[in-house]
Amino acid sequence: MHWPFCRSKCPYCDFNSHVREQVDQARWRRALLTELEHFALRTGSRPLASIFFGGGTPSLMPPDTAAAIVERAKQLFAPPPDLEVTLEANPTSVEAGRFAAFRAGGINRVSLGIQSLDPAALKFLGREHSAAEAVAAIELAHRHFDRVSFDLIYARPDHTPSAWAAELKDALALAGDHLSLYQLTIESNTGFAGAVRRGEWLPLDDDIAAGLFETTQETLEAVGMPAYEISNHAKPGAESRHNLVYWRYGDYIGIGPGAHGRITIDGEGHATAQVKKPEAWIEGVEALGHGGDADLTLGPEDRAEEALMMGLRLAEGIDKARFRARTGLDLGALLDPAGRRRLLDGGMIEEGETVLKATPAGRRVLNSVLAALVR
Repeated sequence: MHWPFCRSKCPYCDFNSHVREQVDQARWRRALLTELEHFALRTGSRPLASIFFGGGTPSLMPPDTAAAIVERAKQLFAPPPDLEVTLEANPTSVEAGRFAAFRAGGINRVSLGIQSLDPAALKFLGREHSAAEAVAAIELAHRHFDRVSFDLIYARPDHTPSAWAAELKDALALAGDHLSLYQLTIESNTGFAGAVRRGEWLPLDDDIAAGLFETTQETLEAVGMPAYEISNHAKPGAESRHNLVYWRYGDYIGIGPGAHGRITIDGEGHATAQVKKPEAWIEGVEALGHGGDADLTLGPEDRAEEALMMGLRLAEGIDKARFRARTGLDLGALLDPAGRRRLLDGGMIEEGETVLKATPAGRRVLNSVLAALVR
């Protein structure tokens, strides 16, 4: 469920997020529930693995809106007793103060957009919270939610190995069983892209960034939180169930402005996308019952390429039997024999009878691995 509103636009962010002075909360609640029901009619009742409130900043929505969506989803689908329900949240004091209400509304996992524990880095990243607010929000989240994760961004300009090692140490003292640790990337059409274009600062040297990546892997593995995906670390059993659905190429419904989905109906794969602009999306929902922008039928090769791109992000790699069941194709039919051999010999991928996976070195340069691997 995508909530598209933020208090301000961060300079590194290329997500579908918008700043609005006022939001008609009752209208948005009705529209989100309407689109949820639209997709439930399309898919029928199925097992419900997880609910994820992403954004934007979904912790800005009223907690009773989140509660209504959780309750309706449980009625429309078949949830397990331990349904995972995640909320992305910012650590400002105003939002953190609503954690109890979100917990009462069915949220049991929170993912905090901390981004840094360094005051200067927070200012550079355009974050509204202080380091002290970040620490307080993490501690408060642990009191209210069963599972807590938070994000950090590293490989910032002039970021040094010693500074990152110290920040990781501080983060691990606060962490629960999951951390998301992202290298800073300069996305087009962001504030940072403009700043780099104007020569205001330079991105970190690639070799230094690679060293910080290695430090991240080694530090987290040493404390029992290895990377189960390129940027996500967890203790065994604490992985984000929701994100595993994406990376294992399962079905998921996307509701809200700009949300994407992948659903299988009568054995046919569909890629759905909702209108990005919030005002256009909500008008579409009120007129048609949904704010759809695209609904494309995916052929076997399209699904296979997507499943390959997603699955190689995981440390566990791609289960070949599951790949065939989801796409209708054998994994080997998709791969370039010469590229496959070069990657195997170079230690970029590993392959067994049942699994194909990228090695840690391969996951670090996954785009290049994929370019060499696919026919």
